[in-house]
Amino acid sequence: MKILTYFFLVSCCIFNLSAQDNSKTDSVKTYLLKEIVVSATKTNAPKFTVASSISIIDSSEIANSNKTTVMELLQNQYGVSFTSQGGRGNLSQIYIRGGNPGHTLIQIDGIEMNMPNDPNNIFDFTDLSTDNIERVEILRGPQSTLYGADALSGVINIISKKGNGKPKFSFLTEGGTYNSYKGMMNISGSNNSFNYSVSLSREKTNGFSSADLKFGNTEKDASARYNINSRLGLSVSKNFSLNLFTLFTKAETNFDQFGGNFGDDPTYIYNLEQGAYKLEGDLSLLDGLWSQEFGVSFIKNLRKYKFDPSSFNPASSRSLYDGRKIKIEWQNNFQFTNNLFTLGMETEQEMANSDYLWYNNSFAFSSILPESKMRTTGIYLQDQINFENKIYASVGIRYDNHEKFGSVVTYRIAPAFIFWKTSTKIKFTYGTGFKAPSLFNLFDPTFGNQNLKPEKSKGWDIGIEQYLLNSDLLVGVTYFSNTFDNLFGTDSHFKTINIGKAETNGAEFYLTYRYGNKLKLNLNYTYTNAKNKDVNSPEFEMELLRRPQHKATLSADYKLNSIFNIYSDISYIDIRIDKNFSLFPSQRVLLGSYILANLSVNVKVFSNLIIFGKLNNIFNSDYEEVFGYGTAKRAVYFGLKFNL
Repeated sequence: MKILTYFFLVSCCIFNLSAQDNSKTDSVKTYLLKEIVVSATKTNAPKFTVASSISIIDSSEIANSNKTTVMELLQNQYGVSFTSQGGRGNLSQIYIRGGNPGHTLIQIDGIEMNMPNDPNNIFDFTDLSTDNIERVEILRGPQSTLYGADALSGVINIISKKGNGKPKFSFLTEGGTYNSYKGMMNISGSNNSFNYSVSLSREKTNGFSSADLKFGNTEKDASARYNINSRLGLSVSKNFSLNLFTLFTKAETNFDQFGGNFGDDPTYIYNLEQGAYKLEGDLSLLDGLWSQEFGVSFIKNLRKYKFDPSSFNPASSRSLYDGRKIKIEWQNNFQFTNNLFTLGMETEQEMANSDYLWYNNSFAFSSILPESKMRTTGIYLQDQINFENKIYASVGIRYDNHEKFGSVVTYRIAPAFIFWKTSTKIKFTYGTGFKAPSLFNLFDPTFGNQNLKPEKSKGWDIGIEQYLLNSDLLVGVTYFSNTFDNLFGTDSHFKTINIGKAETNGAEFYLTYRYGNKLKLNLNYTYTNAKNKDVNSPEFEMELLRRPQHKATLSADYKLNSIFNIYSDISYIDIRIDKNFSLFPSQRVLLGSYILANLSVNVKVFSNLIIFGKLNNIFNSDYEEVFGYGTAKRAVYFGLKFNL
């Protein structure tokens, strides 16, 4: 109640500000309605009218920051924390509002990318480059009403570039520290009915030891990959269009055994081959009053691991994880006066098999998941309401049927109250989410349990956003609270069971300032309190692992003149709790706080040639994201971008 009282008092103060004249209000209104988001409602909606806590990484920030991976882009976002188990190619995950990594759904052009062959259905960000990406939308809070399983904490929606205009060719090359290099080329364009944007890239780095140097590990862990990202579109008629999306990655990375002492293993190799494909259609009828979107997507993720006896490891291992997902979806949008109704139906089938073998001279252990399948079918209904351009609300409900555990119902309400004269928005959301057990957790002969129920979440947030200085300055603050039940854990025989409960709450503050097209400043701070609430756990009331309580970031994108552009960011990450899993039983350890700063400079030599340089980890901070695993030291990179 104290939080609600606080927001009420702040709102009253804002409403008592002097009113602007009508012409000025109208111009501000026009400006605020320009920025469009898709993720919050699965329809195009002005960001200012959306109650959901959503932020956007646009194409200019992607280009000017020269960041190589989407993971690097997400690290600057409020409400998001992150971990990597070593350098490029090693497992990289994000946590939204304190939830588990598997509680965030990752979509690329509408393709669900969470790995169907992983025990926790997580998405590994390490091989996802920024090639051919137009924008990234970060949607916070439970979103299962529109997105189904895995969206307990939020959704990351990644959108590829769409070709436009005359044919364009671009080429990028980059090299630097750790004997790293990257080459990328893109071709894009459009005519009256056809658009295309295709990129191909090759990356390689000698890397550094994934097992932390401070424990005496010195063997470098190299990584290399090929990436293809394409978007092809065809306008069949004025009312009907088709799009084909393709994303393919092939990678090889050297791993280490574990963090800490004696982690080096020059024989440990990881291979990834992943393809994601989607064909979608858009049909508009009745002068746009009825629009339809339908699609078919397929993802295949194949991972292989192997190692042989080495200096500190007398064992060998071979393992394979093969996962696939097919999804068919159909969404209908109906416009009735001030209501936009959305009715959607979708069905997906996950398939997976795995084969794990570990052995030494005296013992062998194997775990084989035979070919397993599971289908989930869902239907959802959403109503977006516009009441006199003052109250914008979305209300939705969803029913899902899972072949194993049965049905689950989720719902969400998200009203936003707009005060145009003061450019103020008060927002509130409440929603529920669920996560289906993975095929591994259901059917693995050793660890699986076919009686598992879905993990569930309830979450709400309340916030206020204020635009000032003719809408050049945005200040916002949000309070959030989430409860997670039926979390997957293990019993004394290592069988997966529903055992866990957790709660997270906190506050997010964000400020954005624009000065024309010359300067953009972003400042944000997140406080997260994430606790284990399982009364039967020895860690009851203890902090959840790897979530910092405090995280703050300042970034600046400055166009000095027509030649020079400077992008810089600096982040503070608070202390975190982790575990030393190399010990049995594992022990909780404290990871120190750190500051991470980066700088990127672009110099336009000619109209079609840009030379750039990057300095990462400017202060050469020595830090850990996961106990015992190494992180990059100060690194310098140079490159060029050529456009024709």
